[in-house]
Amino acid sequence: MGLMNWLWEQHLFLMHQCFSLPFAFLFYFLAKRGYLSLTYRYLFVSVGGCVLAVVTMGIYSSLLFTSTVVFILLVCSVDPSCVHVWVFGIQMLWQTFWHLLIQYREYYLHEPVSIRLFLAVSTLMLLTQRITSVSMDLQEERVLLTFKSKREACVMLLPLISYILNFTTLLGGPLCSYSRFVSSMVGISLNTPPNPLGVVFLKLMQVLLLEWVRYCLVHFLKHNPYDPSNSMILYGVLWVWSLAVVLRIQYYSHWKVSECLNNAAGFGFWEKSPGDSPDWSRLSDGDFWTIEASSRMSEFARRWNATTASWLRRLVYIRCKRFPLFMTFSFSLWWHGCHLGHFVGIWTWAATVKADYHIHRYLHPKLSSTWRKIYTCLSWMNTQMIVACIVIAIEFRNMSGLRLLSLAHIGLFPLFNIILLFILLKHNTD
Repeated sequence: MGLMNWLWEQHLFLMHQCFSLPFAFLFYFLAKRGYLSLTYRYLFVSVGGCVLAVVTMGIYSSLLFTSTVVFILLVCSVDPSCVHVWVFGIQMLWQTFWHLLIQYREYYLHEPVSIRLFLAVSTLMLLTQRITSVSMDLQEERVLLTFKSKREACVMLLPLISYILNFTTLLGGPLCSYSRFVSSMVGISLNTPPNPLGVVFLKLMQVLLLEWVRYCLVHFLKHNPYDPSNSMILYGVLWVWSLAVVLRIQYYSHWKVSECLNNAAGFGFWEKSPGDSPDWSRLSDGDFWTIEASSRMSEFARRWNATTASWLRRLVYIRCKRFPLFMTFSFSLWWHGCHLGHFVGIWTWAATVKADYHIHRYLHPKLSSTWRKIYTCLSWMNTQMIVACIVIAIEFRNMSGLRLLSLAHIGLFPLFNIILLFILLKHNTD
């Protein structure tokens, strides 16, 4: 199987985004040369998003269009101080309905679910981020929308629709604020970013390298399967860890291609001091090396899918007065679809992040500089094993992933951390 066939079969989202790259470059070229006024820029990205949705999702693209229409109606009819409650409630009910429908067809009817429906629901989750981000901006008066006349309504609503259906972020983010999106659209002709061709090419090479590593790992895992009855415990742990790395690389590749698509359109550029090399990382969900170098679960949680982590913090964590960490991860569980593996994986993540805070606070001040280096190395290995368990549980979604974790004994790592958490909590209360 060739690499291109591998990419097509394993990364349908990724390939659709790659096919959108020429249109992103076309947008940049036309906007830079002054052929697109601001209104036509908004139309370009929103119409491009509509076409991309119809091509990739077919009839299920109506899920996104329904959400967009309902959101616009709410913005026009509900007071800004109340709009977030209405938007959040209706959008999450709409998304949850489709998550439950997929589970009903998968687990009760045992029917195959259309890949187009999976694409639509996954995109609907990203749409929820953008819609609720705007509704929070309206509630907090960071964004003001006035509709005194039909002309003003059109002027205000077109950027809003473009932000929601923007083809550069439709399938993969990363999430940016509405105000940053508007400033980027306005500024692309006033202070045009440098040609993004070089940085896009470099990032695409990084994606190919990641996919080559993933291809080799999959080849190794297929030809050296794990047998619980014959394999050593250490081999089982390393085998499952390698499988989790394979699954994580999918995300890293997807995020990097999302960056490429935004960069190709001229978004994500950050001008540093004069003389410094241009920085195109302003729109990013995370870097492979930075995330994987995390030596603590709390660090990994903040760095993994960074824009989504920031959105969850703003939407739930800051607003919850009691048990904010638990409530944030519980909402993440609801947002992801509430499969069995999601319950186990996401709540294990929450518990191990909490354990990390307590363990670090208890041990770190008592260690010498030498022991702190050893502690950091051991903590990194512990983080890798816990993350492997979480990824396997979430990606497999059902009992098969949980059985694999128990048979390979790698599930003992998060269990040990959770037990240690209870011991330290009891110690603190005594």
